[in-house]
Amino acid sequence: MKYICTLFFLTICFNAGAGIYKHRIFMNRLTQMTADTDTLARKRSVSAGISYGSDASFFGRTGPVKYPFLNTDVIYNTKSGIFAYGSAYKVLGSTPTIDETDLGVGYLYNFSKKFSGNISYTRFIFDKNALIIKSASSNDINFKNTYDWKFIKSSVILDYLFGESSDFFLTVSNSKYFETNWSVFDDKDYLSFTPSINIIFGTQNFVQKYSTNHPGRLDDNDQDLVPPLSGTQKYARDNSEFNALNYSFKIPIAYNRPHYTIEASYKYSIPVNVEGILKNHKESFYNLTFYYVFY
Repeated sequence: MKYICTLFFLTICFNAGAGIYKHRIFMNRLTQMTADTDTLARKRSVSAGISYGSDASFFGRTGPVKYPFLNTDVIYNTKSGIFAYGSAYKVLGSTPTIDETDLGVGYLYNFSKKFSGNISYTRFIFDKNALIIKSASSNDINFKNTYDWKFIKSSVILDYLFGESSDFFLTVSNSKYFETNWSVFDDKDYLSFTPSINIIFGTQNFVQKYSTNHPGRLDDNDQDLVPPLSGTQKYARDNSEFNALNYSFKIPIAYNRPHYTIEASYKYSIPVNVEGILKNHKESFYNLTFYYVFY
């Protein structure tokens, strides 16, 4: 409860610091690009990116060991707002050549200059030896609505995931976009910053399924076995409850040019109501992303 109060207080502080800004936007975060920006301009384009992450996270949960990863993304946006995308993930140090491949389609819409959103479907395809926590789910229906208050941007994101397990997630995010009014090297570049506060609510049936699929996972020292999650009705009932799962604060810093962006981000994550073998704790995440837009 104290985390909720703290985050709501920080949100109020963001609201109090009103300022007018102009977006420079490339692509929607929910089209699986890892850079934390939004694209609402109706323009035909192809975007390609590659990123590194210090640990794979799935709706505020991580596996019993750290899984640094690389991923690549390609997105095709049409003028009508329809988009299609594909992603490939490689967990560093894992056996599979490619741990996960994602394919998806969606639609971007604008109700007004301030109110926008998208709806998308993603199919996750995992290698049979993939160990990431996400591997218990193979489908995601995502629905996002964003309202731009000018002094802050608020988003409500709904996700329904199904496959070997079924889960529902609600993510509430408040972010503030800043960009420099000066150039770094020439008059075609600038820096941007998008700090955000995020709260994730949801069920966590995927934890039970992950434990069943990966019994006796080794810890970081490859010495002690982590016991599989008990199959009792208590765990099943706890995992199916809709609870707060994670609170986080993220700071992305991006270097932008007309066709490409390089972004480094830091996120501090506080998991709550953790069930089963995961034993998640407060963690810092680091990401580095490069993406290029072809018009």
